[in-house]
Amino acid sequence: MRGEAGLRSDLQSLAIPFVEHEHKPLFTVADSEELYGVMAGAHTKNLFLKDNGGAYWLVTVASDARVDLKALPVAIGSKRVSFGKAEDMERLLGITPGSVTPMAAINALPGSITVVLDATLAPAGQVNVHPLRNTATLGLSGAAILDLLRHWGHDPLVASIPMQEVP
Repeated sequence: MRGEAGLRSDLQSLAIPFVEHEHKPLFTVADSEELYGVMAGAHTKNLFLKDNGGAYWLVTVASDARVDLKALPVAIGSKRVSFGKAEDMERLLGITPGSVTPMAAINALPGSITVVLDATLAPAGQVNVHPLRNTATLGLSGAAILDLLRHWGHDPLVASIPMQEVP
C-alpha cells in the first residue's frame, strides 16, 4: 500500500495544486463543521458500501447530503447496497472508519472498488477530503480527484446521487 507518502508524491509529480489544514481528529460530519470557516470549498462525506453482488463502492458526496440508499443503486449501476464492514475497508483501502476518503483508492487494486464522485463535486474548484487520515484535510479540485483516481488505475464514476427528501 502506497499510503499518504504515495499520495503526496503523486500530488507533486502530477503538479496538482492543493491546500492543507491540520486539525484534531474528525470522525463525523458534525466534527468537521469547524473547518467550514477555515477552508473554502465543498466539504464532503464518504460512504463505504458493498452491494448484493459483492462489489465495493466508495461514494463521495457533499457533507450536508442525505443520500437515498434505496435509490442509489440505480444511479450508480449496482445492486442493493449496504454499509461495508470496517475490516473490508481496511483490507481494500488501508484505512479505518473516520478516515474514509476517495484518496484511499491509492491503496486499492484497480477493479477492487468503484469510486463515485457526486456530479455536484466533479466540477468544483475545491473539494475537501482527508489524506488517508482524519487529522488533516486537503482541498483540491474535483477534476484533480478524478485525475488521481485514473492515475491509480481506477475508472471513477461521476453520478447524480439521489437524495432523501427533507421532511
